[in-house]
Amino acid sequence: MKDQLISIVLPVFNEEAGIQATIDTLLNYIEQQEEHYELVFVDDGSQDKSVSIIKNALNLHDNIKLVEFSRNFGHQLAITAGLQYTKGDAVVVMDADLQDPPEVIPQMIKKWNEGYEIVYGKRMQRDGETIFKKFTAKMFYRTFQKLATIDMPLDTGDFRLMDRKAVHQLLKLHEQDPFVRGQVTWIGFRQTSVQYHRQERLAGETKYPLSKMIKLALDGITSFSMKPLQFVNIFSIVPLVSGVLSLGYMIASSSYSLAGVGVTILLFTLGLLMLSIGILGSYLGRVLDQVNNRPRFIVSKTEGFEERNKGIHHFTARQMNN
Repeated sequence: MKDQLISIVLPVFNEEAGIQATIDTLLNYIEQQEEHYELVFVDDGSQDKSVSIIKNALNLHDNIKLVEFSRNFGHQLAITAGLQYTKGDAVVVMDADLQDPPEVIPQMIKKWNEGYEIVYGKRMQRDGETIFKKFTAKMFYRTFQKLATIDMPLDTGDFRLMDRKAVHQLLKLHEQDPFVRGQVTWIGFRQTSVQYHRQERLAGETKYPLSKMIKLALDGITSFSMKPLQFVNIFSIVPLVSGVLSLGYMIASSSYSLAGVGVTILLFTLGLLMLSIGILGSYLGRVLDQVNNRPRFIVSKTEGFEERNKGIHHFTARQMNN
């Protein structure tokens, strides 16, 4: 519909090599659509020329907006911040590297107009990614589905369309380390999918190396599952049972020394204890982050739209100079 405004949120982190192509592609896409669009870029502390390229485009196009973080706060918080600055009837979240093709957005809008409040992209194929990354991603989604208290769809990322009322409810959540795709599942509403072919990155390198993938997985599991804590109780039984069985076997067979069995059980027990402490630490770390109540992110500057304070921590020029 011609009166609809669609906001597109694009987190950006060191995308100098491909951000201009992304801007050009999206502007070309917008020109062919009947809806109105705004592009909200969220710079997550880039150290390259990404911001200057976006600003050049912003000076030429009224529908381009820019939100700048004071430092790198992470991809998920960049999405969260972008949602707070949108004003569209529906909001699309997509990566700034064109792996999420804009051509899929009309399919999402069609589903939205049919009455669905959330339409997520389901990846049927992933080009340009290693076998290891594809395998670990597949395993994560299936493990998460077994552990979590929510039924998050398999093989979906953050590429999705959300109705304004869904965005409004999502912004009520204030987790320090949000797992956005899990949060979107948790809030409910009518949800459906559109299938798409995830393209190879046009330029630059992935901003999700193994370390960040692991952190994202841990954030997701500890946000929506208590089963790892239950596993700790199960693990505590294993050393006890092993000790009793080993002692019984040693007495019956007389083939193992007491010292040998003792050392084996001790090492096994210590390993389980360390694993259990690590699991507990992950949950306690999340509690500590919430108790500290620090701002989840700090926006140093915005350009392209009027300043709107919706609980966002934003420094004015005067405050920064004091």
